[in-house]
This record gives sequence, C-alpha cells and structure tokens, in this order.
Amino acid sequence: MKKIILLLFVVAITIRASAQYVSLTNDEFGKLKNLVNTDPAAKSDFDQFKTLANKALTEQPDPIERIASEGKLAGDPAKVKTAKSVEDMDKIYALALVYKIDNNKACLDKAAEYLLAWAKVNKSCGDPIDETKLENLIIGYDIIRNDVNSEIKKAVDSWLQDIADGELNSKYMAPGKGTAINNWNSHRIKIIAMIAYTLHNDKFEKISQQELTKQIAINLYPDGSGYDFMERDALHYHIYTLEPLIVAATVIYRATGKDYFNYESEKGSSIKKSVDFLVPFVNGEKTHGEFLNSRVAFDRARANNNEKEYQPGSKFNPQNGVHVLQQAAYFNNKYLAAIQQVAPSGNRRINDWELILNKARKSVQ
Repeated sequence: MKKIILLLFVVAITIRASAQYVSLTNDEFGKLKNLVNTDPAAKSDFDQFKTLANKALTEQPDPIERIASEGKLAGDPAKVKTAKSVEDMDKIYALALVYKIDNNKACLDKAAEYLLAWAKVNKSCGDPIDETKLENLIIGYDIIRNDVNSEIKKAVDSWLQDIADGELNSKYMAPGKGTAINNWNSHRIKIIAMIAYTLHNDKFEKISQQELTKQIAINLYPDGSGYDFMERDALHYHIYTLEPLIVAATVIYRATGKDYFNYESEKGSSIKKSVDFLVPFVNGEKTHGEFLNSRVAFDRARANNNEKEYQPGSKFNPQNGVHVLQQAAYFNNKYLAAIQQVAPSGNRRINDWELILNKARKSVQ
C-alpha cells in the first residue's frame, strides 16, 4: 500500500511539473488544431502565425541585455532598438505554436534557439513596464518547455526565475511609491504569475495570488474606475492596468480554479466591475476625452513630442478597448456583444486569436 501511495504521489508531482496553464493543455491544443482545420477565422489567424514562423526560421535571434522602453519618448534610439529586438517575442510564440499545431520540428528547434539566446544575453532589470514585453516569450516557452532538451530548459528556467526575482524585489515596488500600486504593479504581478505557473514554482505561485488580491483592492475602485484612470484621466491606462490583471487571473484560474476575475475585495472592487466600467466606452454609449486632467508629467511630454494618442482631449477609440473585452470573454461571454458592436462595418464576424483560444480553453462558464 505504501508503494502504491508513493507511486501515486510521484505521478501527481510529474503531471503537475509538466502541466501547461499559461498556454494550453494537450487536449486544448487538440481542440485548437481542430478549429484551425474547420473554422475559417481560426485558419486565417493561424496562417498569419505560420507566415511569421516561416520568416523567423530564416532569421537570427536579436536579444538585448536591457529592454529599454519605459519612460522614453517615441523616436528615442534606445526605445527604437528595443522595439526591433522584442519582435523576437512574437516570433518565439509563432514558432512554438506552429510546432505544436503542425508538429514542425524545425519550428521547435528554432524557438529553442531564440529562447536560449535571450536567456544568455538578457538581464533582469526589475522594471515591469519593460519586462512585460516578455509575455509572448513566456507563453511560447510554456508551449514547448516539455519538449526542449535539458540544457535549454535549465538555462531558460534559471533566467526566467531571475526575472521573477527581480520583479519581486523591484525598487519600483517600495512602499509609498505610486509604481507600487498603479499599472506598474499590475504588470509586475502578471510577469510573476506567468513565470510561476510556467516553472511550477510554489513560492511565486503563492506570491502572485497574494499580490493580485492586494492589487484588486488598491488599484481598482468599487464603481469600476480605478487609480490609473483617475491619475491619468485616460481609459488608455484603465485598459493598461486591466490587461495584465486579467492575464494573471486567467492563469491562476486555469491552475487552481480560483476565480479572481469575479472576486471582490472587502471594499467591493473587482476586475469584473472595472471591465464593466469600460464597456459603455467601447459600445459607444459614452465617450471620453483622454488625458485632459492627467497628473503625470510624462503624458504632457509625449503630447509635446507630437505623439498622437496622448494629445489632451483626443477621443477614446473604442477599438482600443476590444482586447480587454476579448480577454474578459474567457470568464463571461456577455462581453461578445460589445465586441461585435465595434467590428468593422460589413464584417460582423468576430475574428481574433484571443477568442479562438477561448473556444479551445476550458472557461469558468
């Protein structure tokens, strides 16, 4: 009996260590493959990933030691260099996806090459606005982590753990700093959660859940607005704090069954209420002039740099809110109605990869 119990324990640990919560399970990939083969929208989207993957097969990784975008104006040389380099994130995701759907071994080997290059060159900086750009790399790694060789797995695991440690101990999260409660912290939580459940790191998993509940309480307000919306007077930043929170909530739900999307803090704030707050601005019931009363100097600097979307009073574009609603539709299909209302004229079909993934993934509903 003891041997049986021990065997079951070992099996359970092995299954957990190979489980995929950040991307898709093997069964879900089977559903996704069926969608790609039968659903024209899914095939169209997947073909775009195949095009990108085929291009990536002919190119070399372009890792940089320090991702540098936060706080920099458009046209800044470091920001331009970073933008070019982080194109690797989408390439890694596309290569991993095509490998999984088409069983293309060349794509697996190339994705591993890109991952190893980044693991060897890039260094943790503890800046969540810069490191949030690693999102598609982390998803891509989650897709193929069980299939890469031990050398690559060890190197990438170690690097991502350093990234998570850097975010956990970031100087930007010191008590009293605005970055400890605003959208920066939302992105920090996302990064830690994604890495935690990719590496199956118990410490980071617990921390990500604890930090998510704290952030819901302090960053989001009971009426659905939030700290970032009030500070920046911009739905742009309401969205920018919600997107990472929904990613973290989705990963944690898939791994644990704990629903932090509908969870309400003691004061009554929730991710759901803050998504609902956005809906009227997406479906056209309300409009908003962005950044008119922003209290952040950097917003004025970007306006003075002639960056169009940061001009005070520029009208919020409903299309910019669609992705949040697509993310939220994983938890509740009611958001599909608002998405359909802003679909291009003459094309009422919902055609977006996030929604294709939702069809393949088991959701709360």
